[in-house]
Amino acid sequence: MIRYLLEILVIQCIFLLTYDLFLRRETFFQWNRVYILLVFPFSFVIPLIRIDVLTTKIPEENVFFPNFVDLEPVAIAPGATTSFWERLSMYEWIYLLGVILMALWFVVKLYRIFNLKQKGSVTYYPHFKKVILPESYLVFSFLKMVFVGDKIAKDKESEILIHELVHVRHWHSLDLLFFELMRIFFWFNPLVFLYQDRISELHEFIADALAIKTTKRAHYSALLAETFQTDKTSFVNPFYKRSLLQKRIAMLTKEKSRGILKLKYLAVLPLLLGILTYTSCEVTNTSEVETVAIKAGLETTVPFGVIDKVPIFPGCEGVVDQKACFQESVKEHIRKHFNYPKEAKDLGIEGRVAVLFTIDRTGAIINIRKRGPHELLENEVERIIKQLPKMDPGQHKGKPVAVPFSIPVTFKITDNLPRTKQKAAVNDELQVSGVLSTKNGRSYFTGKVTDHASMGVPGVTISIVGKETGVLSDFEGNLAISAVRGDVVKFEYIGLPTTYVEVE
Repeated sequence: MIRYLLEILVIQCIFLLTYDLFLRRETFFQWNRVYILLVFPFSFVIPLIRIDVLTTKIPEENVFFPNFVDLEPVAIAPGATTSFWERLSMYEWIYLLGVILMALWFVVKLYRIFNLKQKGSVTYYPHFKKVILPESYLVFSFLKMVFVGDKIAKDKESEILIHELVHVRHWHSLDLLFFELMRIFFWFNPLVFLYQDRISELHEFIADALAIKTTKRAHYSALLAETFQTDKTSFVNPFYKRSLLQKRIAMLTKEKSRGILKLKYLAVLPLLLGILTYTSCEVTNTSEVETVAIKAGLETTVPFGVIDKVPIFPGCEGVVDQKACFQESVKEHIRKHFNYPKEAKDLGIEGRVAVLFTIDRTGAIINIRKRGPHELLENEVERIIKQLPKMDPGQHKGKPVAVPFSIPVTFKITDNLPRTKQKAAVNDELQVSGVLSTKNGRSYFTGKVTDHASMGVPGVTISIVGKETGVLSDFEGNLAISAVRGDVVKFEYIGLPTTYVEVE
């Protein structure tokens, strides 16, 4: 999630810089309005787009398979369910508090506007309402209402109405309300305020450009009048706004941009292509089994068991045994945020969900994979893992590295299992079938690992005795590991006995 938000911020910044550098000084006001209104919401979609032809392909010879270290299994029962509020982290509480405060401020500003309407004198016209404000110099429009202070000079009122009616007819208030809502939900993003400022500026340019077609001289006079009091509500269109007056007059006197300059908008295309290339470039597995580490200059993953410094879970700073603290903290996190899906409980669905995830070089959780008896249980485990806090990344040989993990989570509706079921669970063991084969001049032991019910077991740690490298079985239990005749292959999975197979 953190990476996604950062990508959004970077994309929004790039689009805004493009606008300020190439488009803001042109008189294509309507085009610029469309640009601003499109690129902001589109920035939320772009990081999710993946174009296959832009995906990076990693040659097989650049791939190696480190050993996974599984955490102790976590058994979950319905009685362990916690409330929604208890599952919220400190950062989520801070975010919600910001949303609540911004929403309250939005309600206050709406109240001020409608309070002004109640105090004023309303005159109804076919397409708008004119509200005369007593003892006021205010001039602004909101939705289908135009507010005019009774102290505004009468000879300027008609020109002001022409200008404000442009805002009304073109529904400029909806643009501002959209960004006002974005300010509520993304209050931590300063770019939202800049985008709202740019769209408000464009509204004035559009209204000026259309208003001067009928009363150009009078409009100049109204702008230059000594009446500068204005409402400071961010989602209304004020006629007088001191910070904009100079720009509006400059745009009114500016020669219209030549049509050929609209080609500037095409500059967005290579920019968009570059962004899509970045969001689409991911490592693609080229072997028959899941690749869990990549070398040759790209991000390297190092197994938990051999890494110099494991990732530090928040709260484990200064603890002597970082590995034990990490494992216990992850298990506690799962228990705290667990919520047995009601539908799964009603249907009697239980069982073991194997989840694989990686803590990247920034300490963020990425590449979550899960495999279990039912989608309801899988989705619950994925939701819990996504809520893991950002950590201090693991380090190997003095450099931050990504660290992969596999952790089985067992869902149990009741702890009072019949004795026959308890015995079956104890007798469950890994079943391995495989052959020695050659591919690209290298010798591999390939096959499948299953449980007593012949179901593929994902996330089994597979290694060669006496060697450090290893692989992890995929979601179907398939495996492939570099081996030669006489090697002893070790199969480990939490909750099941370790199995050894000699390659023949």
